[in-house]
Amino acid sequence: MNGFAQDRLRPLAPGIFLALLAIALGFGLGGIFGAAEDSIKGRLKGDAAAVLETTYGGDQAAADKVTSKSWAYLKRSHLHAGVLGTAALSMILLLALLGKPGLLARGSAVLLGFGAVVYGLFWLFAGFRAPGMGSTGVAKESLQWLAVPGAGACLLGLLGTIGATLQALYFGGRHD
Repeated sequence: MNGFAQDRLRPLAPGIFLALLAIALGFGLGGIFGAAEDSIKGRLKGDAAAVLETTYGGDQAAADKVTSKSWAYLKRSHLHAGVLGTAALSMILLLALLGKPGLLARGSAVLLGFGAVVYGLFWLFAGFRAPGMGSTGVAKESLQWLAVPGAGACLLGLLGTIGATLQALYFGGRHD
C-alpha cells in the first residue's frame, strides 16, 4: 500500500466501505427492479389486495394509488442509494486530498457513508410497507426512526466536510 492510501485513505476506510455499499445497493436495486418489475408490482398489488376491505374500505382506486406511489418509492430508494453513495464517496475522497484525516474527517466519512445506506433503505422499506398499511404517509411515519438518522447523518457529514475543507484551505490546519 502506498503512502497516500496508508496515511489518508485507511483512516477513512469505514466511510469508504459504507459509501461503496450504498452505491452497490443503488446499482443492485436498479438491476432487480429492471429484471423483476412486473413481479414486484404484483407483490405490491397483492399486499394491498390482502387488506382491501379492512384497510382501504373496499376502495380499489385508493389501493391502486398507494401501490403506484409505492413503486415510485422503490425507484426512489434505488436513486437515493446510488446518488448519495456517490456523493459520499466524492466527499470522502476530497477529505483524503486535504491532508492526513483527523477526527472531523473520519467522523464525517462515517456519517456520509452511513447516511447514504440508511436513507436508501428507508425509501425501500417505505415502498414495500405502504400497500399493506393503506398509506405511503403512514409507512413513512412508521419508519421515521430510519429516515431521520439517515438524512441527519448525510447532513452532518456534509457539514463536517465543509468545515474540514474550510479548515484545510483557509486556516492551514489539519481538519480534526
